[in-house]
Amino acid sequence: MYQNIFDSHAHYDDEKFDPDRADVIALLPGKGVCHVVNVACDMPSCKTSIALTEAYPFFFCSVGIHPHAASAFVPGDLDTLAGYTSLHKVVALGEIGLDYHYDFSPRDVQKQVFEAQLRLACDLGIPVIIHDREAHADTMGLLKKYRPQGIVHCYSGSAEMAKEILKLGMYLAFGGAVTFKNARKTLEAAASVPLDRLLVETDCPYMSPIPFRGQRCDSSMIPHTAERLAELHKIPPQELIDQTCENAKRVYRLADAQ
Repeated sequence: MYQNIFDSHAHYDDEKFDPDRADVIALLPGKGVCHVVNVACDMPSCKTSIALTEAYPFFFCSVGIHPHAASAFVPGDLDTLAGYTSLHKVVALGEIGLDYHYDFSPRDVQKQVFEAQLRLACDLGIPVIIHDREAHADTMGLLKKYRPQGIVHCYSGSAEMAKEILKLGMYLAFGGAVTFKNARKTLEAAASVPLDRLLVETDCPYMSPIPFRGQRCDSSMIPHTAERLAELHKIPPQELIDQTCENAKRVYRLADAQ
């Protein structure tokens, strides 16, 4: 069994975990999971993410407004988010970004809310967790403008775009999608990322790796993602898991986390 697994992006406050959340989380350390960052998507999930960090010593969290929730944003939310970041287990602002696949919020509103949160992150000196779905050009434009520290999660762009993100000093995170049959572009991108800038994640309860497609995802499934990434980089899976754990601690500024 692998050890030292750091799930850099999860959503255990999602309703899909309502029937057995405590049971699932309680089993994770015994399955080699050392840390989880639970990622907020809107103002209510900021509170539930913080609550998880209070309940579980190995949990950390982020706070932020996802593009799907951008239409609900009000200016006072920025002050609330800034206040949350003073809590010692809040390690990033996220997930924030742009999503042109669903367009649940108008694109101009998404951009305004994304930009406001990028400015806040830069002012606070806190890392960001970026959501970018079918919005690569606009996302890159704003990342180059503000040059935040942080992560582009569930990376779906090209190897060429990955190089531009790396030049900004950011990290790239990959999940179960690297195990999918149609993952050629994602695998090319993952292979191009230096080991010291690579993260693993679940985005659970979504994006379960093969052989769990169609099932609810959780952090215990990360070894399947790690094995595929290790194969790409021609190293043992445990070495990749150890490196991605070190990377996650670095980007989230958790050097002392055990």
